[in-house]
Amino acid sequence: MPPARKRTRSYDSAKIRAAVLAQFGHVREAVRALTPEQLDLPTRLGDWTVRELAAHFTLAVGSVARTAGQPEPPKRDVALLDWPFTTAERAGAIDEDTRAVTEAAQDVDALHALYERTAAELADILAATSDDRLIQARMGVMRLGDFLVTRVVELVVHTDDFNAATGLDVPYDRQALAACVRLLADALAVKAPGGSVEVRVPPYAVVQCVEGPRHTRGTPPNVVETDPLTWIRLATGRTEWGEAVGAAKVSASGERADLSGLLPLMG
Repeated sequence: MPPARKRTRSYDSAKIRAAVLAQFGHVREAVRALTPEQLDLPTRLGDWTVRELAAHFTLAVGSVARTAGQPEPPKRDVALLDWPFTTAERAGAIDEDTRAVTEAAQDVDALHALYERTAAELADILAATSDDRLIQARMGVMRLGDFLVTRVVELVVHTDDFNAATGLDVPYDRQALAACVRLLADALAVKAPGGSVEVRVPPYAVVQCVEGPRHTRGTPPNVVETDPLTWIRLATGRTEWGEAVGAAKVSASGERADLSGLLPLMG
């Protein structure tokens, strides 16, 4: 696991909490309108259908209430920027748990009830619990405030999966999209520390990465620029580097600007 940077970007607590509620609300409204036929559509997530993906949203968000309701661990051992690099190793357990939730909510009414219950539990926990409260997450002990940022990333990434599978256009909360882009950009800087390449994802993030001569003034010699959703898809393996460059979704200039060997960041 790559070490987290000594100086981690800070996130506004109120904005992150609002973003989790807003993005889950967008998904909840979309799931409520799905037909049984739409729930059976395939997704780009292996053999998951939209039904499994819908169940997974409740698992990802419901984990906030489940973990905050347990006894508080004594010591934090996971930093926010450790999290992206742990997702691949937890994929099997996440798949198993998602299928269990799906099986319990096969009926459409049961699925809708699960969403309503999850939303209510989330709102209650956010109203009563401090960001500094330690929780036992899958990957280790972390601050609730940091865990909420990871929930924003999960929601945004899987909203994109949901839209791709259903052809719908579920909106992205602006603060949720910004936090997702920034965390994944910072993870790249952790994985490939340095200052020879500038990665720009306007309007949300700019980071420098990759060992080599550090840029200090004027136009950097190595620049990568892309839009928020393309960056998220690259960082999570939904889109290949060559595919994005070929489709002019990524602008990459300079001899060090090929990031194909560093992506994806999350499994």
